[in-house]
Amino acid sequence: MSDVLSFNNPVFSQFAFYSGVVLCKTLIMGPATSFFRMKNETFSNEEDCKLSKDKSLKPKFNDATVERIRRCHQNDLENNIPFLLIGLLYVASEPYENVALYLFRTFAAARLLHTVAYLTPLPQPTRALCFMVGVGVNGLMLFRAFTQAQY
Repeated sequence: MSDVLSFNNPVFSQFAFYSGVVLCKTLIMGPATSFFRMKNETFSNEEDCKLSKDKSLKPKFNDATVERIRRCHQNDLENNIPFLLIGLLYVASEPYENVALYLFRTFAAARLLHTVAYLTPLPQPTRALCFMVGVGVNGLMLFRAFTQAQY
């Protein structure tokens, strides 16, 4: 059990890789929001408006591109952070390596496709299905962790 949360454990190693993938994707969304705020001169705070050449700008909350990226980022935070925490519990439950790898890959792929579906935008139910796949993976991992817990 002492090596469960170590890179000597192939399940943890794969979890760390796919967690890194979804974390990188989440981290990219903040600078993307900032980039489009600057590009479209859509600032949410008065002090930020002063960054523009046009000093008469007022805070604006209705730029479609900025708001879409913000919502996508918010969705990442609501889904990827639980994946990271639930995934650690799941890895500690010592699951089958091939099942764990399948779940980690499925979650990462669903989240990446969710972003493409959100930002493109692709027609529904594409984004909803990607979201539900991620929720399903988290649910399966949490179920395994609960059933293996000693209480």
